[in-house]
Amino acid sequence: MSEQRPKIKIGVIGGGAWGTALAMHAARVGHEVTIWAHERDVVADIRDNRRNSVFLPGFELPAGVTASEDLEAVVAGTTLVLSVAPTPHVGRVIGSVARVFRDDHILVSCSKGIENDSLETVDQILERALPHKLHGNLAYLSGPSFAKEVADQSPTAVTVASHMPWVGRQVQQWLSNNRFRCYTTRDVAGVELGGALKNVMAICVGAGDGLGFGYNVRAGLITRGLAEITRMAVRKGADPLTLQGLAGMGDLVLTCTGELSRNRTVGVRLGRGETLEQILSSTVTVAEGVLTSRSAWQLADKLGVADRVPIIEQAYRVLWEGKDLLVAMEDLMSRPLKDELTLG
Repeated sequence: MSEQRPKIKIGVIGGGAWGTALAMHAARVGHEVTIWAHERDVVADIRDNRRNSVFLPGFELPAGVTASEDLEAVVAGTTLVLSVAPTPHVGRVIGSVARVFRDDHILVSCSKGIENDSLETVDQILERALPHKLHGNLAYLSGPSFAKEVADQSPTAVTVASHMPWVGRQVQQWLSNNRFRCYTTRDVAGVELGGALKNVMAICVGAGDGLGFGYNVRAGLITRGLAEITRMAVRKGADPLTLQGLAGMGDLVLTCTGELSRNRTVGVRLGRGETLEQILSSTVTVAEGVLTSRSAWQLADKLGVADRVPIIEQAYRVLWEGKDLLVAMEDLMSRPLKDELTLG
């Protein structure tokens, strides 16, 4: 993609691995990028050493990337904002600077999850946090994209969803280059549910690997997991074809099988006998699927499909009620037999 495109100022809200990788990519495209991070040591490391040693070690950040502790200034001084805050904090963080957004701002959510208690996906959280006049300026980036590989300039394909086609096309033009290809869609619901629920499935697949099961279990969980994700997404108004694309099958396969997957790693360690408390206390990164497993199960009940998402149910039982993994697997395998294309 050699065509010339306008260079803009981009703010990245969130200094974790994914936010840092996106900032590096945007700077390589030619934009000026400022990262806002909650952690002062991360801001100082980025600004002074051109590194994020805490969350994305081993990479030198491009010259176009800097960092700031002033969230309002980061938002006010940019044209495009990438929100990469963890889902439980999105509403609070974006709401705190809602008044700073201009009418011409575009905000792209790069977070994935379902908020506990409210059971809202990130698009719903943002629409609650921002004035109605900005709702048409929102987009949602998802797809198979490990932060480390984006930072390493490995070719990556993602999807940008927006209810307003011009917003999706604008973000596509700003962020695409010959190492990072953006597709567009209007199916926000499908992209949001695919991105959130694949993390739950990755824990399940990782647990199977940790228990010592082979590829049969992995393939079965991925395939039937996709059926459950699609079922829930369609109830939220999604196009089922979206779940066969990058934000569905693509992201699901990556997160369930990739060695860099935090959620898969949680499952592997559970399968090998560690407790959830031991796992979570030993890492500084966030495995979104743990919290999402609870909200996914509650959302399935709210949508009227709780009896048709058995993998999500067993994930909830294991992670939140302490159910034995082998018992959960046996319960999945011994359910009433049925035709593959029937619901359940």
